[in-house]
Amino acid sequence: RLVESGGGSVQSGGSLRVSCAASKFTLDNFDMAWFRQAPGKEREGVSCISTRDDVTTWARSVKGRFTVSKDNANNTVYLQMLSLKPEDTAIYYCAALRATGAVPCQPSDVVFWGQGIHVTVSS
Repeated sequence: RLVESGGGSVQSGGSLRVSCAASKFTLDNFDMAWFRQAPGKEREGVSCISTRDDVTTWARSVKGRFTVSKDNANNTVYLQMLSLKPEDTAIYYCAALRATGAVPCQPSDVVFWGQGIHVTVSS
């Protein structure tokens, strides 16, 4: 089970950190990722951190602003979001991906989803 927290509303240029706590499994056995779905748009991959701590950023629009990290001791993965823009407004989902070891962070390998958390950025 994955439970997100830390979302909310912020003004443009502000920061937020969303967290995703895993229970009943050890997240270090999975590649962990963040996806988002903006109103009226399809869900898109944002960023992923592999079991070897390699980071893949899928969304070019967040490069240099968003950072994914994990705390294995607390079984939690984070997404730090800086310099937020109104176009970052979305429901953010945490996901656990099967770690195949061959090519990490494949979006098609999601095995668990969180319930999602709202992030709203106002101009």
